[in-house]
Amino acid sequence: MSPDDIPLLFRHSSRGLRRAELSDFLRRIARGAEVTCLITDDRELRRLNRQFRGLDYPTDVLSFPNHNGGELAISLDRARAQAEEHGHSVFDELRILMLHGVLHLRGMDHETDSGEMARAELRWRRKLGLPAGLIERAQP
Repeated sequence: MSPDDIPLLFRHSSRGLRRAELSDFLRRIARGAEVTCLITDDRELRRLNRQFRGLDYPTDVLSFPNHNGGELAISLDRARAQAEEHGHSVFDELRILMLHGVLHLRGMDHETDSGEMARAELRWRRKLGLPAGLIERAQP
């Protein structure tokens, strides 16, 4: 697989989503890394979260890094709920989640760094015209 062929896989009804634009967005932020993104439901994210992190609840995005990129799993259920909660489109929320996940694939971790990932996420969001990201929304 070449970085130009980033797979965006849907295991959830994606009617109304602009798949080609999401794929282009992911390709742009992956910047040459090999990334696969699965968009699925809360049930599968809960299973993956339990299996890989020992946490028994659905989450919005999980990142699985490897040597030159990695895999993302995103809950469309969480994306829809969060988009409604924050007053923006599901399309924008999916892009926020993709960006957050890709930064994790690049080795960043907002839970352990000194704000490096938050600054990178903010720079990217401003450049891409995205609403508030996950790290910013979690700040008190």
